[in-house]
Amino acid sequence: MNRPVALLAAAGFALAANLAGPAAAQTKWDLPSAYPATNFHTENLQQFANEVEKASGGKLKIQLHPNASLFKAPEIKRAVQGNQAQAGEILLVNYENEDPLYGVDGIPFLATSYADSFKLYKASRKALEDKLAKQGMMLLYTVPWPPQGIYTKRTLASVADMKGLKWRAYSPATAKIAELVGAQPMTVQAAEVSQALATGVIDSYMSSGATGFDSKTYEHVKNWYDTQAWLPKNAVIANRKAFDALDKATQSGVLKAAADAETRGWKLSQEKNSWYVDQLKQKGMNILPPSEQLTADLRKVGNFMLAEWQRKSGDEGRKVIESYRSQ
Repeated sequence: MNRPVALLAAAGFALAANLAGPAAAQTKWDLPSAYPATNFHTENLQQFANEVEKASGGKLKIQLHPNASLFKAPEIKRAVQGNQAQAGEILLVNYENEDPLYGVDGIPFLATSYADSFKLYKASRKALEDKLAKQGMMLLYTVPWPPQGIYTKRTLASVADMKGLKWRAYSPATAKIAELVGAQPMTVQAAEVSQALATGVIDSYMSSGATGFDSKTYEHVKNWYDTQAWLPKNAVIANRKAFDALDKATQSGVLKAAADAETRGWKLSQEKNSWYVDQLKQKGMNILPPSEQLTADLRKVGNFMLAEWQRKSGDEGRKVIESYRSQ
């Protein structure tokens, strides 16, 4: 081959490579989560990521980072907003101090069943989407935790027995409960619960059977009062600019996978609820129904917190509660 022909051939190969490059390029998203890889939320997230990669023909790969390995729980929302991570999973109630709307599903005894929790979600979703949009983010899907109960070494006949407990506060709502019942609120994230119990930083907290199992709380605490006080939701969010940069087919794939993950996740949460409780029993934990007095006392706490929340949230909050109660 003479030199001019060789140069033309080389130029042709280079052009072909450049043209093929963008088509073959893969976009990578990081998705941090605060929970262990074996938690049902995380397993659902991984399936979501797998389905996105398949639907996009490999054009979008979502790399999951569980157990607060990339960002700690309180840092995830800001990381997504700043596009340090293109998507992330957050516990909505953690952000109530930023805006009351984020805390609506952490109000004790407002929505205590999966059916009521989903009604509350439907009533608040539009406002939640609008809130995130103003911050440059979008809601992909939500999944609730199982109903919340109280882990404690004490026998609780009434709220008076909670006075002085070293209480894990992971959200403004759980900190407020501590204040109202006379417990000492201690800020401890999910990934740190086991260590906090082992070192005596906390001796009690309010959460689901899932958290008790994941954190091996049964090694330190033997009582779980099944109060079924509320079902807080995890939300999977994405950076809006990162989403808008995807081609239309990939965007559709992400939204379809998100809708499927939401349906699957709500069902999975309900199915896993009884499984987690059974596991705690097998590990030697006492699963106890709350007394009538404890329930009545906690409902008073819930009513106070609902009234306070409605004052803070104004017309927006009033519309959400009215919509919820009209379903």
